[in-house]
Amino acid sequence: MKDPRIQQLAHNLVHYSIDVQPGENILVEMIGSERELVNCLIDEIGKAGGRPFVELTDRTVLRSLLMNASKEQMETWKEYDLLRMERMDGYIGIRAGENANELSDVPEEKQKLYSSIYSHPVHMEERVKRTKWVVLRYPNASMAQLANTSTEAFENFYFDVCNLDYSKMDRAMDALKERMESTDKVRLVGPGTDISFSIRDIAAIKCSGQRNIPDGEVYTAPVRDSVNGTITYNTPTLYNGTTFENISFTFENGKIVDAKSNDTKRLNEILDSDEGARYIGEFAIGVNPYILHPMKDILFDEKIAGSIHFTPGQAYEEADNGNRSSIHWDLVLIQRPEYGGGEMYFDDVLVRKDGLFVIPELEPLNPEYLK
Repeated sequence: MKDPRIQQLAHNLVHYSIDVQPGENILVEMIGSERELVNCLIDEIGKAGGRPFVELTDRTVLRSLLMNASKEQMETWKEYDLLRMERMDGYIGIRAGENANELSDVPEEKQKLYSSIYSHPVHMEERVKRTKWVVLRYPNASMAQLANTSTEAFENFYFDVCNLDYSKMDRAMDALKERMESTDKVRLVGPGTDISFSIRDIAAIKCSGQRNIPDGEVYTAPVRDSVNGTITYNTPTLYNGTTFENISFTFENGKIVDAKSNDTKRLNEILDSDEGARYIGEFAIGVNPYILHPMKDILFDEKIAGSIHFTPGQAYEEADNGNRSSIHWDLVLIQRPEYGGGEMYFDDVLVRKDGLFVIPELEPLNPEYLK
């Protein structure tokens, strides 16, 4: 018997997140060993009149490919996957790898080749810009370990998060979108953080289950050269298999001029990938009421209630500040009291304190209203 929670998730992904229409080609890509969700998705896509296509792999295979790949091989790899993506109308990407650190020993030069030659054109340029897409993790023992819970407890948490009423969240986000689009100056204050930037004339985009599951953020981008001050992130982050902690950036006129972490050398190697990597491509506000603590999985961590993320690298086309880069690295700062607290100001008006919105029109985005 199929788990009804999995069936509900598949239904939501197909009929809400990417709204499959008759005759559309939909690629389901699974990295991991989970099959029940894939089979449910195939069934739901078929019921909607779509045409499902499936790619199954895992991170151990990806690691072997990257370890042995030449630049010429990556070019060919890009060409045939790009051709396939160009034929797709929609994409559902599921990540369920057993070891989050599987790519940690892949040499940095191989990681950069993969990012610039393969991932950027296939995913950032083609999939993100030209298909309906949604990306999600799938619960397993590895994710439970990252979250410091039992596997059963994590599965229950996962389905609470992923099957909540995203249409209700979407409606509650309207006021925040409107407020952000009428704002010029943003200031963030907290332990190790005092940073200001402009978001004037850049769109604010609601994320309420159509692109990521779990979801729960409204994002925009800072005017590229407007960022000044220092931000200190208080969550660990996993990048290409390496865990970074205590990241701190100092900005002058938009550019990261000083960067520190537990691995400052590797951090700066990533930021030196290209010119755009030292500028910010996204500023977002997280509001998912069920996600409260980091687990080194960015699809969850960037949605943490009472958080923001401030992202070096590529800007999204929908909220474009002109920054271009082969990286897009979401880094999270939580401003709830147990993480040190903090304030968010829009044009010198306090709009959120210690992770809770304090002006009436934004209060429906606080956790007690969204659950």
